[in-house]
Amino acid sequence: MENREWIDALSGTHKDRALAELRRILLKGLRAALRGWIRTKGREFDELAEDFVQEALVIILDKLGAFRGESRFTTWAHKICVRVALSELRRKRWRDVSIEDAEEGAALALMAKAGRPEQEAERAMLITWLREAMASELSDKQRKALLAVALRGMPLEEAARRLDTNRNALYKLLHDARMKLKARMAADGMGHDAAMDSRGRS
Repeated sequence: MENREWIDALSGTHKDRALAELRRILLKGLRAALRGWIRTKGREFDELAEDFVQEALVIILDKLGAFRGESRFTTWAHKICVRVALSELRRKRWRDVSIEDAEEGAALALMAKAGRPEQEAERAMLITWLREAMASELSDKQRKALLAVALRGMPLEEAARRLDTNRNALYKLLHDARMKLKARMAADGMGHDAAMDSRGRS
């Protein structure tokens, strides 16, 4: 169907046939899109894909009015479906990981050896400074957010849920935490690049 036909069919009284066809298209496309992310064969994937597609269909129907026709309708719908799937997969990955576990993982990553003795000594000094700065300059919530998201890689949505806040508030929390650390770096004469490098090599 052309774009206008999809919109009319999904907006009409008898939209079941269009939904069934769109579901078929999305399931087929999702298998190809997620290949390399997870195993896409077997009953487990089939059940996951059904859940992802059903959630995506709800969003697609809700956002029909936002479709501008800048691409094929099925391409637009497929992008929504893939975003839903990846978001859910990230959430599942972190579902059994607590903020405390994320903090511990970040600490272990910071303590990883750099290689040559001189690098290791510099790294140890920077890690000590970073820990002291985070302990003295940041609130408990800022410290947890920065460790979980910036150093451990926990998705923003999941970290926000664990910290009982929302995405926008978490953005501000992380921004304020980084600004405090940046100000402390300047006050202590720490090179911003050096401090960032101590985390970047973790």
